[in-house]
Order: sequence, then structure tokens, then C-alpha cells
Amino acid sequence: MTIEFTPWPADRAQRYRAAGYWNDQPLSQLLIARAAVQPQAPAILCGERRISYGELDRRASNLASRLAAHGLGQGDTALVQLPNVAEFYIVLFALLKAGIAPVNALYSHRQHELGAFARQIQPALLIASAEHEVFRNDAFLDDLAKEGLRPKLTLMLDALDDWSASADVRGTHYAPSPCGEVALFQLSGGSTGTPKLIPRTHNDYAYSVRASAQICALDSDTRFLCALPAAHNYTLSSPGGLGVLHAGGCIVMAANPEPLHCFALIERHAVTMAALVPSAVALWLQAAPGHAAKLRSLRLLQVGGASFAEALARQVPEVLGCKLQQVFGMAEGLVNYTRLDDSDEQVFTTQGRPISELDEVRILDEQGQPVADGEPGMLATRGPYTFCGYYKSLEHNAQVFDQDGFYHSGDIVQRSADGNLRVVGRVKDQINRGGEKVASEEIENLIVMHPDVTHAALVALPDELLGEKSCAFIVSRNPQLKPIALRRHLMGLGIAEYKLPDRIRLIDAMPLTAVGKIDKKQLRALLAVAPTV
Repeated sequence: MTIEFTPWPADRAQRYRAAGYWNDQPLSQLLIARAAVQPQAPAILCGERRISYGELDRRASNLASRLAAHGLGQGDTALVQLPNVAEFYIVLFALLKAGIAPVNALYSHRQHELGAFARQIQPALLIASAEHEVFRNDAFLDDLAKEGLRPKLTLMLDALDDWSASADVRGTHYAPSPCGEVALFQLSGGSTGTPKLIPRTHNDYAYSVRASAQICALDSDTRFLCALPAAHNYTLSSPGGLGVLHAGGCIVMAANPEPLHCFALIERHAVTMAALVPSAVALWLQAAPGHAAKLRSLRLLQVGGASFAEALARQVPEVLGCKLQQVFGMAEGLVNYTRLDDSDEQVFTTQGRPISELDEVRILDEQGQPVADGEPGMLATRGPYTFCGYYKSLEHNAQVFDQDGFYHSGDIVQRSADGNLRVVGRVKDQINRGGEKVASEEIENLIVMHPDVTHAALVALPDELLGEKSCAFIVSRNPQLKPIALRRHLMGLGIAEYKLPDRIRLIDAMPLTAVGKIDKKQLRALLAVAPTV
């Protein structure tokens, strides 16, 4: 049994294999190969734990064996939600080895998002932490059971040590899914609801990881601070934890990007590389004075996930004492990097250029015609690691893919004469809150479920630290409705906290466009002249 997904056209697949980009090896092979040549080298440092390549590979194989003994394997899916701990990688490689395709939810996701993922993939396996509020009791699992979605097997984090300690002798047969099939699902930024699922195959994801590791000059001396969520596509594959393991380096786990916590880890473990979003960089820059000695080993800071102000970019080498690399990527595929030998001007003012020579990028005007270099336009792309369709989303796919198979990302970019891209905006109705994407439509639909609300509109509010915050404009039949009541309403629906509106403003009526749609341009203009709660 295989998982449905939209494959690459045969002629393009042949090109990517002929170029050597697709090597028809499972994604798990990057760990297996390294464990064979450096089994004692440290792969993950997590708290006081040191996990070698040999132990990581062995524990992943043991867990894969135990899962196979429970009848799980190729064609099955898993819903996984774990914090930044070593078990995240043990589980990931076990699932890859067993042919089970996971959705790796962010630890900030709650019932609303987790339920949506479960309804899409109907997981046979759930792996989570009992310390997360959703799993402190059985209410969520009971709700899944009512929908006929309760997984065949549920494992909690505190049981994973025993499950990965030894193989199950009753069922040791397991195998990865074919290399052209789905290895895992990534999460879209989403502009029209809860994140859509992005099928990533062994071939396309492994190529992106290998090429990223090469561009970023990773090697066995690399020590990578994993401070953003390990499950995030950026932290996982650009080049992220997978790129580090491919190169034989070491991942240092951090619970979060809090500066002083991270500075202590950098000093203790001689961290050479970190990846952050701009809001976290701003906090590091504020906290760094007086801590230069702790940052002495840091050579490279990657910044991605959101627009990065040039003024902050120029401070990175001066204040943090390391090289800056800008990253502009998407879970759907295309990843751009400034190169390590780019000029300061390129590094400080652009978000880099694509990984591959076979990445095709079009920058188009509203009529679908190419714009000149330096002019803003809408980004469309296809290539050896850019997907061909969201999972079970035929109607949405018809909107975002053109007849040539180019994916229209919703980003507005400019291309310089040297091929580097600069991100200048978005077409999508989406708020980028410090790297976390908030789909306006999703939150609007949840707000209007409140009995006192008749209309809701969520718009971006500029913020120096996060880049953007969110402001909800509300039309209510109850003039006494308080913002705290709306926030409690949303929390009661189980959404992630980062999706809660940062500001709420009640208005008498929504401004409308000529065709009767809510005029968000007028709402944004109101933000500049009137305060919000």
C-alpha cells in the first residue's frame, strides 16, 4: 500500500535522476551511512545525554522493529508531536526505516490543529508527550475515537526509551517506502485554514538536505544548535538537523531560542552554527553585550522564516561575532541561501538564490508576464525538490499550480542581476508572526463561532520585534463584548497560542470593497490612526 500524492511528470523525474539529484536511496540512509563509518561520534547532545551515531541508528532500528511487530509499516501514517528532545530524531528515523510517513506537528499546536491533521491522514500511530496539555488526559483521543480516527497504537514520550532499547524478536521485518514515494509530510504556512499537508518523497527531500549541507559547508566538526522547533522544515532540512547528520556533525538540542539559555549551550558544547528567525535574532542582539566569550565558537548564524531588516542583518557579525547567512525557503520545496562567499551587500540585503541549477523561478506580474530584474513580482517555481501538489487538495492545487506545473507561492519578490532574491511582500492573506504563519481565514472562521460576533477580519500589525503581529477587527451584536472573552473563546477551541490575536478592536461595520468583500486595506489604514486593545 502506498500513500497518494501528485508525482513529478516523467520527463522531469528523468532529468533529476540524470543530473544525479535523485539517487533512489531512502532518507534513512543518511544516518545508516554515517553510523557505519563513525559509530562512536556524537550525533545528538540533549541535556546530559550524549547519543552517538551508532546508538541513534540502533535505537531507530529497534523502534522500527517494535512498530513492525504491531503491524505497522509501508502505507501507514503517524501523527507525531514532540518537544526539542533527542527522541524526535529517534522517532523520525524509526518511521523512515519502517515506511511510516509522519506528520510532525509543532509542540505549540493544540486540539484544533492536531485534530485537523488526524482527519487528513487518519494516522495508524500517534506519538506524543503526556506533559503536553492535550495529552494530560484521554479527552483528545476520545474525540478521535468518536470520529473513527483513534490510532491503532499510541505511544507517549516517557515510553520511548524502553521501546527503542531493544528490538522485538517477534517481528523484525521492516522496510522504508520506495524512494519515489512519500517519506514524510511537511506543514504549509497556510493562508486559508489549518496547515495543508505537503508530501515530501525520499528522493526530493534527501536531495534538498544534501545540497543544503554542501552550500553551508557542513562537516564532522559542525555543532548545530537546534533552538527552533525541530519539526519545522527550516530546522529539519535547511540544512537543519538532517543536514548535520548527513555531514557527520552534532546536533545540540535547546528547549527554545531564549538568549542566555542558548549562549550557555554554545559555550558548553562549542556550537559552531545556529538557525533563528528574525525575532529571536533581535533578542540575541539585545542580550549579547557582555557575553562575547560565550559566543566565541559560533561561526555561522542562519536567519530565515520571516523578513529580516537590513539594519538588524548588519549587526549580526558586529555584535555576535559570526558570519550571517540568510535563508528564504518554503516547506513546499524551493530554498534560497546567500552563499558563504557572497559580498556583504548580498548577504545583508537579499535572501539568497536557489539551491539548484534546475530550480526554475519565474517572477510574474498580475497578468502572468515576467517582470524585469529589480521589479517586484509574484514568485512561481518548480524544480527537483519542489512538490507537485498538496495532499488530497485538488481544488486548492488547481489554484496554486499553473498549466506548466509551476507552484505559485504567494510571495512577492525581486530578483537582482546576480540572481539573488529579495522578499518584499506576500499575495496571500497570511500573517508572519516571528516566523510562525497565521492564516487569517482560519482565525476569522473561529472568531465568528462566538455567539456575539457577526463579522471578523484579521490583519497584520507591524511590529519591530516579530515583524508582524495580528489585529482582529470585530463586529458584534453585543456592545459589551470584551477582548478577554474572545481570547477565552479561541483558547477553548484549542488553537495554538501564537494564533491568538495580539490586538482586538470592535467596530460598528466592516468596510467593503466594490464587490462586497471586506476591505482589509481600509482596516490596515485604521491601525495607523487609532489604537487597539
